[in-house]
Amino acid sequence: MCLIGIGDDDTAKDSEYIVNKILSLKVFDDPTTGAMWKKSVKDIEGEILCVSQFTLMAKTIKGAKPDFHKAMTGELSRPLYASLLESMGRAYVPSRIKDGQFGAMMSVSLTNDGPVTLTIDSRKFEYTPVAEPSTKKKPAEDGSTPGTSTPGN
Repeated sequence: MCLIGIGDDDTAKDSEYIVNKILSLKVFDDPTTGAMWKKSVKDIEGEILCVSQFTLMAKTIKGAKPDFHKAMTGELSRPLYASLLESMGRAYVPSRIKDGQFGAMMSVSLTNDGPVTLTIDSRKFEYTPVAEPSTKKKPAEDGSTPGTSTPGN
């Protein structure tokens, strides 16, 4: 199952990246050897259920309510989502691409086979941990290091 969130600045290029990544990511075991992370959904001839998921775009940094201002409006995201599904069908087997109803309130059940849930983001950012506070003393304006004395002071 792929939950698809569309941001207000997403484009066809983002959609293309997501389609390629979903179809090529090796997340399934090799059925003959049992080796993990060896097969893509295409390799195993699996089906893909795509569900549009507006709430994935929520920002929860500030306040007690999710902020959805970065989510693309339904009117604008509907054609981009439809295009994503069409691209996926062209790159794979159209009958194996399933879809929920865009923008509808749906009851969708997911059985997570193992402790694996992945996030794919087309914006290729890297997580940067917060830097440890520096213990180095900054030089004073006169070039001396605070806490030291210069001759003549």
